[in-house]
Amino acid sequence: MGPGHAFVLGATGQVGRAAVRALVKDGWEVTAGSRRGGRDEEWPAEVRSVAVDRDEEGALASALGDGCDVLVDIVAYHAGHARQLTALADRIGSAVVISSGAVYEDDRGRNFDTQDEPDGFPAYPVPIPETWRTVAPGEGSYGTRKVALKRELLAAGDALPTTVLRAGAIHGPYCPGPRELWFVKRALDGRPVRILSYDGTSRFHPVHVDNLGELVRLAAARPGSRVLNGGDPEAPTVAEIGAAIDAVMGVESETVLMEGAPEGTLGLTPWTAPHPVVLDMGAAERELGYRPVVSYAESLPATVAYLSRRMAEQEWREAFPGLAKYGVDFFDYAAEDAWLAAR
Repeated sequence: MGPGHAFVLGATGQVGRAAVRALVKDGWEVTAGSRRGGRDEEWPAEVRSVAVDRDEEGALASALGDGCDVLVDIVAYHAGHARQLTALADRIGSAVVISSGAVYEDDRGRNFDTQDEPDGFPAYPVPIPETWRTVAPGEGSYGTRKVALKRELLAAGDALPTTVLRAGAIHGPYCPGPRELWFVKRALDGRPVRILSYDGTSRFHPVHVDNLGELVRLAAARPGSRVLNGGDPEAPTVAEIGAAIDAVMGVESETVLMEGAPEGTLGLTPWTAPHPVVLDMGAAERELGYRPVVSYAESLPATVAYLSRRMAEQEWREAFPGLAKYGVDFFDYAAEDAWLAAR
């Protein structure tokens, strides 16, 4: 017999797909829940898919039926979702819930909500432990809602043991806002120059979907009430990321370094930050025996192939709404050429 029945909510997103794969590999009977009840081509036939909209009254309870041994919630965003899960605690053995490293704030109260203010980007310790301070719970932003979610879940730990995973910058195939596109599209366009602010030293700890899937697998097998960071084995600089992507794509690019902050979109990448954001992975190693299943560099060929296919099919804003939503033209080559000419 396998370890039991796992229900994955948000199964057809980038993290959900990886979580389903990891659980199936570990012998779990898996039900994949999503709004459309879709499937991933890599899932085996025994994975059961169900359509469920958690925001529809009674839909999640109906989809759970007699219950599950573990519920993996990829799409929990606020305290109401936590209360939804705890109300079903009699049918859920334990839970694993995806959160975000965006919940942390520094010792001056700066956080991701203040990053666009003058001197507003947080200066965290390197690395950030799970015990570090977070923003106050509330409904005002993504980070405050995630903290409220966590507090509700951990307060109900006796009834529903829950592992909350604070993910770094998630990457891999099916990402709706792939940071790697900043380099991949330039290579596809034959763009030979990349301008990087802060001398290319920005670090924003990535986590591949398969490493998150491994954390989900381990937490499912070891129920408990805990908060753990989720990151890759390394946190490369943006310059190192660019070099690694160039190597995969077989191109040679000139990197032009800006000493300070971006000038508008010049030097701005999806990783750009004046201070490093690096997660401490020691607790996951100690409590779960976590070892990453893939490094950042090892994961890149599959990511690059996926992005290249999508770019052959659609314009980047249509293909990746998670990037387009910021309203930033990350590929303003005319502005870059004008700046380079003026140097």
